[in-house]
Amino acid sequence: MKFLESSVCQTRYPILLIHGTGFRDWKRLSYWGRIPRELEKRGAQVFLGGQDGWATVEQNAAALKKRVEEILVQTGSSKIHLIAHSKGGLDARYLVSSLGMAPYVASVNLIAVPNGGSETMDVICRLPRWALKLAGFFVNGWYRLIGDRHPDFYATCVQFTTAWAEEFNRQNSDVSGILYRSYAGAMDSPRCDLFLWWENLIIGWVEGENDGLVTVKSARWTGFQEVWRGVKGRGVSHMDEVDFRRRPLKARGESWDVIDEYITMVAQLKELGL
Repeated sequence: MKFLESSVCQTRYPILLIHGTGFRDWKRLSYWGRIPRELEKRGAQVFLGGQDGWATVEQNAAALKKRVEEILVQTGSSKIHLIAHSKGGLDARYLVSSLGMAPYVASVNLIAVPNGGSETMDVICRLPRWALKLAGFFVNGWYRLIGDRHPDFYATCVQFTTAWAEEFNRQNSDVSGILYRSYAGAMDSPRCDLFLWWENLIIGWVEGENDGLVTVKSARWTGFQEVWRGVKGRGVSHMDEVDFRRRPLKARGESWDVIDEYITMVAQLKELGL
């Protein structure tokens, strides 16, 4: 693991980690694995978004607005950094571009965010609406039990389509004065992640290179940095991007740790005086 200095991630502004769809910010089962702890060990102030797992972009962004306001009061900071994964990046972009929070945001860092939507989801959303609504009845019910206030499975699925993304991007352009950076992940093959093998296979067939849920093409946005590929023969899945396994990825005698990528990301913000 790189960057052992205790202050390498001591940015001027605190950091808000914003999770993706289907998860919540539980303390004992962290969405972000070792990432918050390792950033804090190196001087960063880290907070979690705490938004719903299956709410729409609009509902989650409204919740994040309140969260940002709380953090600014708590820390006395004038701005905050947003690091968002998957749909959390759409929540973050809406927060900045449509909810008047741009003056309080220093940077927006997007990791495997479906900025361009998903052609695979286009196909899924052509299924009978009643079928998706029925699935949503059970998903919404379960997520209300575990803490969601505004779960909406059907509407959220629609927000992954390419048509919705095109309109969203038109209405939520980047804000001048904010640093935007984006990243993608890519699996080498469906064998790389047993949890996402079939998604990787189908999305690869329909759309191309992907991390099991989001394509590299869709994740590309302003300030695109790189595709996280991990070690050869393994690649990086959507779950690997947030340290789901809580350990470095190893294959063919090589090792790659996503922690290093986050430390680099935050260290660069510090170097920029942010």
